[in-house]
Amino acid sequence: MAGQQTVTRADLCEAVHEEVGLSRQECSSLVERTLELIVESLERGETVKLSGFGVFQVREKRARMGRNPKTGEPAAINPRRVISFRASQIMKSRVHDAVVEA
Repeated sequence: MAGQQTVTRADLCEAVHEEVGLSRQECSSLVERTLELIVESLERGETVKLSGFGVFQVREKRARMGRNPKTGEPAAINPRRVISFRASQIMKSRVHDAVVEA
């Protein structure tokens, strides 16, 4: 996975396969199920905390007035749910240290 710009599900599955030694199909199922559990929790409005990684949260944004950027006309923005991610201090530190070393 080193040197790539984007890590894909296939990359994650391959990394699990190499590390754990399960079959590629089992690793794919494991990665897919893990991601599905995260999504299902967020759909229910639950917070997903992965220790040492970060926190995924669903936030409710209220309705508000905005502006059409092309015309400048006022436009109503409907209420919606958004996902936010806050990285853990451990992840922030590792990413920072990797940049400093590079």
